[in-house]
Amino acid sequence: MEVILREDIEKLGLRGQMVNVAPGFARNFLLPKRLAVAATDANKKIVEQERQAALRREAKEASEASELAKLLAPVEITIAQKAGENDQLFGSVTSADIVARLEEKKFHIDKKKIILHDPIKQLGEHTVTIRLHREVSVDIKVNVVKEG
Repeated sequence: MEVILREDIEKLGLRGQMVNVAPGFARNFLLPKRLAVAATDANKKIVEQERQAALRREAKEASEASELAKLLAPVEITIAQKAGENDQLFGSVTSADIVARLEEKKFHIDKKKIILHDPIKQLGEHTVTIRLHREVSVDIKVNVVKEG
């Protein structure tokens, strides 16, 4: 059965793409969850219009993200944490801590966009990546200093 995908589906295809799937998969999963529509002429026109609107929206979001990246690039934030003798933190610095400091500087960033593979557990200067958009990311400096 031919369907047109309305969302990106891993290992199947991208939004707006026409794919051939098993009728049961389409009938029981894709169509009820509105992840795809049947590949009729009317649906092809509707999906093409949605795809064009999505491309315009995507371009706008990418340009806004690149503008924000230019503003964020020179930003350095300092976080004070309690630490032991060997510069080992008692807690850790997480993406929520970084978001709080960015909020103080009037940058509103979702904590899911901050890429921390592991929480920061050492004093010193660290580079943290913020993914603002699929194509736009920026590195900021995070200084972790001893509290008190």
